[in-house]
Amino acid sequence: MKSRFFGSLGILALLPALCVGQATKSWTAPLTRDGQPDLQGVWLSHAVTPLERPKELEGRASVTDAEVAELKKRGERLFHGGENDYTTADNALAVALSNPTTYSNPNKSTGGAFDNMIELEFDHRTSLIVDPPNGRIPPMTPAGKRRQAEALLRAVAQPPPAGPEELSNFQRCITFGVPRLGGNFGAGPYSYYQIMQTPGYVIVFMELIHDARVIPLDGRPHLPSSVRTWNGDSRGRWEGQTLVVDTTNFSAESSFLGAAENLHLVERFTRVAADEVDYEITADDPTTWTKPWTAMVRLRSSPEKIYEYACHEGNSISVTSILAAARAQEKAADKAAETGKPAK
Repeated sequence: MKSRFFGSLGILALLPALCVGQATKSWTAPLTRDGQPDLQGVWLSHAVTPLERPKELEGRASVTDAEVAELKKRGERLFHGGENDYTTADNALAVALSNPTTYSNPNKSTGGAFDNMIELEFDHRTSLIVDPPNGRIPPMTPAGKRRQAEALLRAVAQPPPAGPEELSNFQRCITFGVPRLGGNFGAGPYSYYQIMQTPGYVIVFMELIHDARVIPLDGRPHLPSSVRTWNGDSRGRWEGQTLVVDTTNFSAESSFLGAAENLHLVERFTRVAADEVDYEITADDPTTWTKPWTAMVRLRSSPEKIYEYACHEGNSISVTSILAAARAQEKAADKAAETGKPAK
């Protein structure tokens, strides 16, 4: 399917008051057989709205209809023609704002046009972060900065890993983490979610990798603090029309923008229209950030199905290559030590 940039100049842009009124007042979410709001279906996040507000839009929570139209026009030129490189959704707005003649991605691996990758949507928002009001993640603590730097080094295999266990969860296809904010592919704003409900449980399934979060709703307590998991221990409850998911007990090997075992995550899923779910995420870790922060992701209903994402099968070559390169580096260093000549 050929990809498109979708602007917000349709009903959402021209009649915002009407749409909001329909979503919050006159529309009522359907119920499941056990009487809970029905969130089931496949949902897509594909807005170009970045996690943090670009400096060019500092002080502005939204852009005008005319600006959306112009950004859409630039997006069509830059990303729909098939001549420019692929960029992630989190970077697309910045590229459209800078409006280069052509776009070349310095981090591309095999090249390829954006046109053949994904379809994206421009909307009026300038950041997914809604609190703090400046649309930016609060300052990090010294410990948070250190963990984030260590995670970055690990992601680029520095120092050379002795074995696969020293590679990141992302590289090993263990998990892309919870929540999915910041980064590339579906680890960023572009993600498919499938939500399934049974009496007593909600399952949130992610397209990328293989993560299925089975969330109990029966009021049971969290696991003991000594029990830690990659994606934490989630417990759900209903507050009116909103599903609230409280997650703790992350592993020390988890990684979310510098946070790990001390992360406390509260997610809120509210179906606000037949084809839209508001997904609000509040992250709190006093060892990583100076205060909690909240992001809002808009999930749109999708007719697509979620298929297997064979991460382990396709990633075996990458892991083998990383480890082979590490051994080659070590051999070169040993030879340099023997000969007294610098390693090449």
